[in-house]
Amino acid sequence: MRTKDDEKQEALFEATVKVVNRMGFASSSVSKIAKEAGVSPATLYTYHKNKEDLLISTYLNIKRKLTDIAFEGIDDSNPLWDNFRRIWFNLFRFTVKHTDYFQFSEQFANSPIYDQVNQKEIDRMFRPMGRLIQYGIQQKIIKDMDVDMISAFVFYPVIILSNPRLCKNFSVTDEQVEQSFKMAWDAIKL
Repeated sequence: MRTKDDEKQEALFEATVKVVNRMGFASSSVSKIAKEAGVSPATLYTYHKNKEDLLISTYLNIKRKLTDIAFEGIDDSNPLWDNFRRIWFNLFRFTVKHTDYFQFSEQFANSPIYDQVNQKEIDRMFRPMGRLIQYGIQQKIIKDMDVDMISAFVFYPVIILSNPRLCKNFSVTDEQVEQSFKMAWDAIKL
């Protein structure tokens, strides 16, 4: 049995994002991804059962990277507004730096393979956000609404505004990010 190598695994991750973004899911073969990563197709199977497993793993890896950055610097002793604002700025920083990850995620979320994702794992990654929302509701700081609805008003504006294909005239400056945060906050606060 072959041993796993973190560098090869990261190369496969990046290659999967790159090949899928360039060619789409249907045209992205294991051999094309392996070639882009600089490994043999057999090496890919050391890390993944099949192409679907590779795609799901890549999607979950993106979500892990996103949540690691999004919740960086969050402290329960900070006011709720400060924590939401920090998450907002962290998300913008991540999405602007990794537009390729969002392009992949967008394609993945709209594919039939998405139904195979372990939703409990995704929920676990976003648990800190759920806790913040629940705390805000209990403290009567934010509206008492479904957590998914509140999350949509917090997360989706970042995804849309940071996508240059969707918002061609939006400049990702600190001032614009601050203004957009205030609008999102106004949508969820009491």
